[in-house]
Amino acid sequence: MGVRSGRGTLVAAVLTALLAGCAPATAATGGPPPARRAPEAAYAVGVRTLTVDPASARPLPVTVWYPADGGAVADGRFPVVVYSHGLHSLPALHAGLTSRWASAGFVVAAPAYPHTRRDARRFDRADVRHQPADGWRVIRHLARLDTRRGDPLAGHLDVTRVAAAGHSAGGFTTAGMFTMAGRSSPGGPAALLRAGIVIAGGGMAGGFAGPPAPVLFVHGTADRVVPLAVGRAAYGRAPGPAAFLSLLGQGHGAYLAPGRPGFDQVLAGTTEFLRWTLYGDPDARRRLPTVARSPGVTTFEERTVP
Repeated sequence: MGVRSGRGTLVAAVLTALLAGCAPATAATGGPPPARRAPEAAYAVGVRTLTVDPASARPLPVTVWYPADGGAVADGRFPVVVYSHGLHSLPALHAGLTSRWASAGFVVAAPAYPHTRRDARRFDRADVRHQPADGWRVIRHLARLDTRRGDPLAGHLDVTRVAAAGHSAGGFTTAGMFTMAGRSSPGGPAALLRAGIVIAGGGMAGGFAGPPAPVLFVHGTADRVVPLAVGRAAYGRAPGPAAFLSLLGQGHGAYLAPGRPGFDQVLAGTTEFLRWTLYGDPDARRRLPTVARSPGVTTFEERTVP
């Protein structure tokens, strides 16, 4: 389920593990932060790697892309996106998308999950059930870095504006992260998600219950790994504002590679979605349907909440 992998079928055991391992999803709690206009100019992009809980039984390598200026983190405080890879994949294989989000004014943190990444010593697809908690470990770690004197990211992370995104099994991980929204943990902030992007994935059993948050679904109409019906079903269950970007005739993720058909629409649509949901930028909300649609390449639909 990596971006560049066309192999695999939708195995019932994968969904069984995912559905059994995650509770009903909830969304962000508390009022939204004040709206502010998203950056208009593109940033240079810096990259760093770190490890969350390196001495634990489940160390978590994380790749972080961030807005940069002259080799340092750019001035400002930036919203955070946690990006989850699919089975047999790695964060680096998604850099075409994640680095461009960073250029648009977001800090993107992508964990390499211990038992589903490409180079895992012991691959176990059922471990996806544990990945939502891993995603929240990343968020808590970033919240600590933001206050850690001397860390390059200190003072630059807006952990009140956090979104989860992911591809394939990472899309299911993203949906699973909403199960923990609104909780507090010792030494960490209340768990808040302002938005989600589910790419070639789906929801969980009884998912998307509770307070709503905007969710954007991205799916190829000819996906044989995670069929379109799985994504459509999750879209239908989402109680909050939701949108569905379809890649016509496309499979499981070739559209995530720069230069491939549909990449420009996916990049533009997801970027405007993040500008709207994390910055509160009303102009981005208005642009979203236009930039996501392309005749013969994509379709875009959305559903608002009365």
